Amino acid sequence: MTQSTPPLTSGALPILGHAVEFQRKRAALMQRGFAEHGPIFGLKLANQNVAVVIGPEHQKQFFMETDGRLSIQEPYKFLQAMFGEALFLAPHDKYLEQRPLVQELFKRDKMLLYVDIMQEVVQEWLDGLGDSGEIEITEEIGTLVQKVAGDCFLGREVNQAVGREFWDLYTDVGKALDPLLPPNLPLPKFRKRDKAKARMTEILGPIIAERRKNPDKYSDFLQDIINKAGEDDKPVDEEMVRNLLMALMFAGHETTAGQAAWTLIFLLQHPDYLQKVMAEIEAVAPAGEHITPKRMVQLDHIAWAVREVERLRPSADMLMRVVKEDIEFGDYTIPAGWLVQVAQEIGHKLPDQFAQPEQFDPLRYAPDRAEDKQHRFGLFGFGGGTHKCTGMNFANNEMIIIAALMLRQFELELVTQHTEILRGLGANRPTPTVVRYRRKTAVNQEIGDQKLEMDPISTL
Repeated sequence: MTQSTPPLTSGALPILGHAVEFQRKRAALMQRGFAEHGPIFGLKLANQNVAVVIGPEHQKQFFMETDGRLSIQEPYKFLQAMFGEALFLAPHDKYLEQRPLVQELFKRDKMLLYVDIMQEVVQEWLDGLGDSGEIEITEEIGTLVQKVAGDCFLGREVNQAVGREFWDLYTDVGKALDPLLPPNLPLPKFRKRDKAKARMTEILGPIIAERRKNPDKYSDFLQDIINKAGEDDKPVDEEMVRNLLMALMFAGHETTAGQAAWTLIFLLQHPDYLQKVMAEIEAVAPAGEHITPKRMVQLDHIAWAVREVERLRPSADMLMRVVKEDIEFGDYTIPAGWLVQVAQEIGHKLPDQFAQPEQFDPLRYAPDRAEDKQHRFGLFGFGGGTHKCTGMNFANNEMIIIAALMLRQFELELVTQHTEILRGLGANRPTPTVVRYRRKTAVNQEIGDQKLEMDPISTL
């Protein structure tokens, strides 16, 4: 028989509840709630009640009830001020219209094109590093994935035309992320967000108009969106194109940057596993070889490392829904109007799901262990259910390429020995981490000019 609402975590302040701690020390707050009450516990964020649910079965219910008794749109209304009614931010009927369009953009034939673009961009970056030096890897990777997202989604020509200004405007938009404050308050960060959006609209408007007039001249992500939006002789919905583009580009770099940097950091912190990675690179895609789709799927050890980073360092440490009608989780009833959230950093470290869960151990994903296969919702760094991230394969491929190309061309050494999680209201990422590098051989500088013909799709 169900009890009342979930038990409240200790430490709630008068009026504010856990709001301050939720913003500043969220990981510790979640750990305390879990330690005190187990897999279901309550928080108070000012006048908003929140139920945190943990464990694969609760996580399954969370994702499967989305668009039913749980709403994904309402808790993310603050994102609508940034990207309008794009994807899950749109009403459900509009979302159902947009989702097939976006899924089309990430089909296999498109991914083959993106993988080539990714390698070109990453190689250009590596060529520009010189033979030796030091870089702060978090910032460098952040800029790199912006370039990848721009060249893949806008096309290289357009990305070069919009220049650095466009991505600096994205920074102003991203700084306005705030799930607790009403997004239209007359605060400086919100005014700056709106000014940046207006300027981005000015930049994209003529580009979209020119593309609409010349639909056969281009073959890239942006043109695909415009063509799909204008099917059935309907006029191109410029606002929808712009909102989708801005939302996808933001997601395509904001969440990937941190995990790509973490992948390199963890590999350098674990030399035994790094040796396995290097042996596999040498066997599958040695220096001078283009990473074709056939080679990509054989880089298991890097792929497992990327998945382990998803588990240990998820970009988002919480996902939220609003309860539309009373719903039972375990022994508790969560009333309509409450928020429900899952917590990846706890859900990904349950010892009954993952052996020695605090350890970096990519071999847990090898076929003989396959710990991530125990439960469909045991690992959910990219979400789950209908709203699982459509660009998951894009992000994973990008992280594999960055790691493979950098590791096979450079000897790397961590100068910063202790990297922490830099938390904010946006995606989590590593604290500044300096890496010393030395190019292995001069011949590797010419890799970008030595591409091999891509294998046919049938070789995947």
